[in-house]
Amino acid sequence: MKNIVAGHVAASTTEFIELALGTPLDLWLGAEGESEMERAARMDAARDILADSPDLPDRVSRVAAEAIEAYAPELFNVALLPTRRAAGRRQYRGGVAA
Repeated sequence: MKNIVAGHVAASTTEFIELALGTPLDLWLGAEGESEMERAARMDAARDILADSPDLPDRVSRVAAEAIEAYAPELFNVALLPTRRAAGRRQYRGGVAA
């Protein structure tokens, strides 16, 4: 099965994510051994991208949810726990004890 994003075929998972987001992952995650100056420049670029593309966090969330659904759907299985009152616990009714 081919992974096609915006008309491009992604050769790897990383490339798929980068195509879906429109930015390289290193911009957000950093690179091993980067200097403080490189980190500051990367963070400035990230801030500029977020300012120019306010919908980017929504796209990131959507890509993450789609990846979870595809590769770990059990994480989306949510079961509500039954609620019950603790035995012997009294309900507070306000007021002052006599």
